Amino acid sequence: MSNQAEFYHELLGQTKALINDESDIIANMANISALLFERLADVNWVGFYRLIDDELVLGPFQGKVACIRIPVGKGVCGTCSFTGEVQRISDVHQFDGHIACDASSNAELVVPVKIAGKVIAILDIDSTVFDRFNLEDEQGIVSIVQAFEQNITAMDNA
Repeated sequence: MSNQAEFYHELLGQTKALINDESDIIANMANISALLFERLADVNWVGFYRLIDDELVLGPFQGKVACIRIPVGKGVCGTCSFTGEVQRISDVHQFDGHIACDASSNAELVVPVKIAGKVIAILDIDSTVFDRFNLEDEQGIVSIVQAFEQNITAMDNA
């Protein structure tokens, strides 16, 4: 296991410990954001946007003031919510329709949060470093989001 894989394995364990017995989605989003912001190197913003009607609405986050509403299909976050696919962008300035909430952000990783196959939110991570996120980062963050999705589903069924 590589150092990066070990790091994400540890981070996944910490995430599960934080959210395991908590049913409040907003509280869990807040703690996941705080954990990732604290532990990930070279990130300047970590947070969730919740899908409400046809807009992404700002949820719990760590970092500078952010865009409050993002239309589905617009920018990196809106594209993720529309396609339901991870967006790993090495240079956001080359992304057609990029929405610059913070002009100092240069790279972005956005992962959809899905329940029963439907996107309910997205997790957005920004960095000032170009090409900050690699495949191992993507896989590690996806595993954290999957643990969050399982928590939501388990709490809904409790």
